[in-house]
Amino acid sequence: MAKGYWVSVYPAISDPERLTAYNKLAGPAVQAGGGRVLARGGGRVVAHEAGITQRVVLIEFDSFEQAVAAYESEAYQKALVALPDGFERDFRIIEDIIIEDID
Repeated sequence: MAKGYWVSVYPAISDPERLTAYNKLAGPAVQAGGGRVLARGGGRVVAHEAGITQRVVLIEFDSFEQAVAAYESEAYQKALVALPDGFERDFRIIEDIIIEDID
């Protein structure tokens, strides 16, 4: 079964400390939905192409359906309400597609 992933990129965060309320709600909601944080950028970055160096978050779920259900859950929807003004986020839910032979 293909896994599902949440991919979040934050092109602009004017006040990072205001994300605290969201993070306090989102973390438990993600865990309750079966999500595992694989990467939460904020450290060193080497940017290519568009050159976006801001925060990136990658969360893995056992399936695409589980990832969608976690996003739509009541707990995560409450976390979204806590998101502060003054930031931009590009959020996607993607399905892992494994290509057997890439030669």
